[in-house]
Amino acid sequence: MTPVLRAGPVSQGRFEALGILVRVEEDRAFADIALEHALEKARLETREAALCTEIVYGTLRWQRQLDWRLAPYLRRPLARLDPWVRMLLRLTAYQLLFLDRIPRWAAVDEAVSLARLKSRTPGPAEFVNAVLRSLTRAPAPPPLPESPAASAGVRWSFPDWLAARWIARYGRQEAEALMAALDERPPLTVRANTLRCSRDVLAARLRDEELVETRPTALAPEGLAVERGSPGRWRAFADGWCTVQDEASMLIARLVAPRPGDVVADTCAAPGTKATHLAQLMDNRGVIIAMDPQAARLRLVAKSATRLGLTIVECHTGPVETLAKGWRGRCDRVLVDAPCSNLGVLRRNPEVKWRRTEDDLRRLQQKQRAILAAAASLAKPGGRLVYATCSLEPEENEDVVRPFLEGHPDWHIDPPAEFPVAADALGIVRLLPHVHGTDGFSAIRLRRLASA
Repeated sequence: MTPVLRAGPVSQGRFEALGILVRVEEDRAFADIALEHALEKARLETREAALCTEIVYGTLRWQRQLDWRLAPYLRRPLARLDPWVRMLLRLTAYQLLFLDRIPRWAAVDEAVSLARLKSRTPGPAEFVNAVLRSLTRAPAPPPLPESPAASAGVRWSFPDWLAARWIARYGRQEAEALMAALDERPPLTVRANTLRCSRDVLAARLRDEELVETRPTALAPEGLAVERGSPGRWRAFADGWCTVQDEASMLIARLVAPRPGDVVADTCAAPGTKATHLAQLMDNRGVIIAMDPQAARLRLVAKSATRLGLTIVECHTGPVETLAKGWRGRCDRVLVDAPCSNLGVLRRNPEVKWRRTEDDLRRLQQKQRAILAAAASLAKPGGRLVYATCSLEPEENEDVVRPFLEGHPDWHIDPPAEFPVAADALGIVRLLPHVHGTDGFSAIRLRRLASA
């Protein structure tokens, strides 16, 4: 029998959410992976699993604002409390301030029961009860900071440094629109495997078998936005008819524009969504050289290719800087989906905004420059390369590509003539969450001179 069952009135969803949030903060676990493992192990009912998911992502997404609302009722900062007490206060504050369907008394009572379950002494439960009941009686939120960046950071729950740089770049109104979009729950989108079905046929099958409604995505011709569901449990998914992928990510393989029979390198391939999309666009003819330094994650590429019925994906473990010599000058197309800050995908990975610093952007830039230089050596004369990140930050995009072009005169920018999202003056295609309703992505297409 689990501790939750012994606890009687404690909701399993809240119990699991508390454990996940502590692991995310203390062990720097990724929330999506911790959540997946916890839900699989606990085997929660659908309703409790949905509650757990909502609490985990919502608490991480709105962490700063929750801390700001809790602070007036604490005698010492949240940071000095035991991690589980801190997280219990945050997750309950999230329910009180952001979820309409949970009665306040029920949220507070559950928090007190959880505190009793976690501690053998009454102190933590009494403390949690006092703080949360004070919060429920609060007449109004505390005043916002005077600084524009801090004020926006509190209201949209972002760190000051990120709010400040986006206000400086976009202006206050657009920066706040961007932060608001990154606070939204992301849609569930899937890519139809057009080697096995059309998008319309997939939509009909999902409606008939899973009773879920879908709508075509606006920018990616293979994409469907799904109202709800767990794709991993669908028969269509098991049959290789679709894979989960954000719409912005789907556009990256289309920017590469591979042809059937091409030799294509995906230099940072795991977990394989773009590599399998490239193979799909090539009609499963040619070769995809899928490279990645992490063997465990690279196995996900092979697993996904097998499920989708793709036979042209070759997996090679190692960094492109090491593997490049084996394919130098042999590739028609090269994709660099560079490791980055992930600041464009905060709606899916909200914990990232509490971990990143501006120093990370400079640190990552050095690695990104090395990867781009190595990847470019794979391309044939006349070959094409797409450099992409799920980040909107200049340090990780134009500041990486510009020095590369300055040092490699045989390469030039090759913007697409027709594309769902036009390239900007620098030749960069930018997918903006508050404009396009997608994850945030930046991508630039380059071509090597045919005479090189």
